[in-house]
Amino acid sequence: MTNEKNEPRKRFLALDTSTASLGVAVTENNRVVHEINASSERNHSVHLLPIIEQALQASGTTGNMLGGISVGIGPGSYTGTRIAVSAAKTLAWAWNVPVAGVSSLHALAWGGFMTGLKDISTTAQDRPANQDGTGPDWIIPLLDARRGQAYTALFAASDGGCSPERLAPDAIRLMQDWVQHLAELLQEAEVAGNKPRLLWFVGETSLHGSEESLLPLLGIASLRIVPYELEGRWTGFLGEERHGQASDDIHSLIPNYTQLSEAEANLRKSSEGGVK
Repeated sequence: MTNEKNEPRKRFLALDTSTASLGVAVTENNRVVHEINASSERNHSVHLLPIIEQALQASGTTGNMLGGISVGIGPGSYTGTRIAVSAAKTLAWAWNVPVAGVSSLHALAWGGFMTGLKDISTTAQDRPANQDGTGPDWIIPLLDARRGQAYTALFAASDGGCSPERLAPDAIRLMQDWVQHLAELLQEAEVAGNKPRLLWFVGETSLHGSEESLLPLLGIASLRIVPYELEGRWTGFLGEERHGQASDDIHSLIPNYTQLSEAEANLRKSSEGGVK
């Protein structure tokens, strides 16, 4: 008779509340067992725990079946990111399982890329023009950070089977400067014979993915713009990779804010202004 307690725990719970979409997924061996994605107008603190309970019940998963918890640590919404990280740490401590933090932008890039691949039409008229690159596609995830800024990064992927490879770190960047920098990187890649076949801008693209915003890239690269809301599965798949390598310390895991919140920044300016 098999002793279930000695069997490896293969299921993982994934959480991400860094964007307007609340994502919860139960994954196992890089497949989705159950997933719930809800747009709750950033009121994630009210909905997260009930949705976790719903996902666990629907998938027939209990805490003692989990091999760990995966959580998106941002960057993104300052308050939203804290909600998922706090919940993940609390549940990991309660269930005595490891926790692994992953980049929400990495998950956004992978999910947006996969969505874009599915949407590409096979008709010639919908094929991107000037697709003359030979290197892997570049993926640029976008989350609006206001004042002309975006939370963004740069990844490369040849297909959707593996997680995209990171080429530039998560950061908050002035979009105008970031697009110009991407144009310079494209020129360097072309000289090196590794120009990407396509550039995918995914995520919150309504503002930063406009033709005006991306003007320096027009004519020198083939662009695909994919409006996309983060899904919990991609946090889960990245988390499974992390758990297979190393987990995070529950007590030291913190969100990746990339900047002070506006309230903290104003408070600091006020404090500094009052000290002579």
